Amino acid sequence: MSKAMRQMPGQPGRVGEACGEAVRDPISDEACGPPSEHPDTGLAMPKAGTGGLLEVALTRQNLQAAWKRVKANKGAAGVDGLDIEQTAQVIRQHWSDIRQALLQGHYRPSPVRKVMIPKPDGSQRELGIPTVLDRLIQQALLQVLQPLIDPTFSEHSHGFRPGRRAHDAVKAARAYVQSGKRVVVDVDLEKFFDRANHDILIDRLKKRIEDAGVIRLIRAYLNAGIMDGGVVMERHLGMPQGGPLSPLLANVLLDEVDKALQARGYSFARYADDCNVYVGSLKAGERVMAYLRKLYAKLRLQINEAKSAVGSAFGRKFLGYALWVAQGREVQCAVARKALDNFKARIRQLTRRSGGRSMSEVVEKLRPYLLGWKSYFGLAQTPRVWRGLDEWLRHRLRAIQLKHWKRPQTIYRELKVLGAKENVARQVAVNSCRWWRNSDRLLKTVLTIAYFDRLGVPRLS
Repeated sequence: MSKAMRQMPGQPGRVGEACGEAVRDPISDEACGPPSEHPDTGLAMPKAGTGGLLEVALTRQNLQAAWKRVKANKGAAGVDGLDIEQTAQVIRQHWSDIRQALLQGHYRPSPVRKVMIPKPDGSQRELGIPTVLDRLIQQALLQVLQPLIDPTFSEHSHGFRPGRRAHDAVKAARAYVQSGKRVVVDVDLEKFFDRANHDILIDRLKKRIEDAGVIRLIRAYLNAGIMDGGVVMERHLGMPQGGPLSPLLANVLLDEVDKALQARGYSFARYADDCNVYVGSLKAGERVMAYLRKLYAKLRLQINEAKSAVGSAFGRKFLGYALWVAQGREVQCAVARKALDNFKARIRQLTRRSGGRSMSEVVEKLRPYLLGWKSYFGLAQTPRVWRGLDEWLRHRLRAIQLKHWKRPQTIYRELKVLGAKENVARQVAVNSCRWWRNSDRLLKTVLTIAYFDRLGVPRLS
């Protein structure tokens, strides 16, 4: 029981990590695909005012809905080592005591478990994985707080809010540029989730809700610390990414900047800690950048100077997208070069010719990544790029198939089974060891687009 009574928090903003829950395994940021959207919340609404929020969060109906979300996300275990089923046993046996501790303010969250996630540029992102019990409590709180707090946010904020997604931010950016605001103030914050000031955050939160029990519990989650290599380290700054509450808390803190920009009539779009302001000239852009430095300094946040700049809207990327001008001077979306490079790097990992996997196993790994990537970058208006990526991917898959068949006799036999002409089967079989060169041209007439459709390989174009 003592173990069950110490628990902690969670998840953040734009990460290619599973939204609202801890990731299953430490895998690469980019491999998870594009940013996930925040699921709709607000299943439990207080009957009146903002008092008694903690009691509302701990009602049976709200907890059941929160548990369904936690189970559906299948996150990894926290520092207690308990998975979903094991935590369910603890809850069945000790929930009355846990609930009483929560209501009386005696509950102490466990530290989060530190996990480092590789990023495509070679750096790493730190995640803090809360225990399953803490994820349940956080999700229950989120379902009560979200409908109260979210309506107070700026209309220019699109990250991790019900009914909003990254596409909305990209569409807003495109509309601003189409209107003639061709200069962007592109701002990225330096380690935002590691440097968020607890006192400032709690102060901004108190202006939105009055329940002392909820405020006290959120403060406990912020202060619970992080376990790294078996050692618990106290944290006086930051919101560990990995649990349900962190995105909402991030929006609470950053909304002050949104409201300041909005009051001055600026055209901007924000998604988590990425904010782009669109203006008509470089001079105006420099003024906005100086103003943003003051606003963020007031929150004790720092702009990442290496990733932030004032420049042409056509030379910067936003949430993986770039903008370009098509015929008729229409501003359209494209996949940014870095996002394309990351895509190809991940595809090379998934389609490497070593590892002894069958073609069906390769396709099974490819499908979710391709479908997620295609869904996220569906705003891109570049059909030639999609066709080129499709052809490149099928080229790699044909090389895998040749490597599997390996021997000339096997290649000849399998191609004949697939209906290849005699001369085609013989020429491909003769060049059996040249996997890459041999997987183009003649082999295309046998391992066609329809062949890969039957295998279940999604098309991007």
